[in-house]
Amino acid sequence: MANFEKRKTREGKVVHRVRIRLKGYPTETATFDRLTDAKKWASSMESSIREGRHFKTSEAKRRTLGEMVDRYIRDVLPKKSEVMQYDQDRHLRWWKSQIGEKSLADVTAPVLAEYRDKLAKGEKRDDGTCKPRSAGTVTRYMAALSHAFTIAIKEWQWIDDTPMRKVQKPKEPRGRVRFLSDGEREDLLKACKNNKESFLYTIVVIALSTGARKSEILNLTWADIDLQRKVAVLQQTKNDERRALPLAGEALQCIKDLAGVRRIDTRLLFPDESGKKPILIRASWKKVLREAGIEDFKFHDLRHSAASYLAMSGASLAEIAEVLGHKTLQMVKRYSHLSEQHTASVVSKMNKKIFGGG
Repeated sequence: MANFEKRKTREGKVVHRVRIRLKGYPTETATFDRLTDAKKWASSMESSIREGRHFKTSEAKRRTLGEMVDRYIRDVLPKKSEVMQYDQDRHLRWWKSQIGEKSLADVTAPVLAEYRDKLAKGEKRDDGTCKPRSAGTVTRYMAALSHAFTIAIKEWQWIDDTPMRKVQKPKEPRGRVRFLSDGEREDLLKACKNNKESFLYTIVVIALSTGARKSEILNLTWADIDLQRKVAVLQQTKNDERRALPLAGEALQCIKDLAGVRRIDTRLLFPDESGKKPILIRASWKKVLREAGIEDFKFHDLRHSAASYLAMSGASLAEIAEVLGHKTLQMVKRYSHLSEQHTASVVSKMNKKIFGGG
């Protein structure tokens, strides 16, 4: 039943407060200037509650963002690849640490925009400065929360709509294309061969040969390797799909050599001393870059190098996307200018045949 109460504000204005209490439902309250408006709202609200149309709104007020994150991490995240689990768990816990106590009804677009901007500024260091997060990183944090909202709408019916839909994502710069020149590649491979980490050369060769990500390579097991078919099957990828990496040339030979001296106490190709986890190569990687004199280069740029070499060898964008495991051509358009340079000779030959001349 609805209960109406006439009240006077500090400014001396008379208002009408209405409170609705129905057994089994949370109390709903609202304040109006006119009694007629209060009665209309009460009648509409009581009808929507009895008919079940107000259920999601009530849930949104009762549930917090922290509860949504916890349930998503518990029920949804384990179904994704290990790579996705690690990243999204970290992203979602950041949102929980910032606004986890807020009810879902109070998590509005302006609130999310405020914390999007805070996210972009980065975390404070010990010296008091902040290292800004890139637009791509901010977008990934937002995407993780956005999917949690989607599940809360479709499966849990905690909310009617996602406030993330109204929050603008930061504009990402054009994708980076940094690839090794012939001289840099030779210097890097030489430094890897001379490094005390025996696995490093093989790991870098596989990355350059196949375009696989570092996490994909380091998590390879011997069950994933088929030397007869000359493929390595990636069981867990960023896109959460299996993908086969063709093995050829130096990469194939490196794995054959590795198979001859493989450890029997681990299933991993590149295990740490315990054999239970992949090795950590960060320190060795930084060292070989210094020794090779290569600047402004990340391990992920080996993937760009592989794609660039494919483009310069005449591979189409569709073929590059298939090798790298991209679902669309959007991500590989950054290599189109390299394909154009190496297909120009084909166009030149065609023109020469049709029109003659030099």
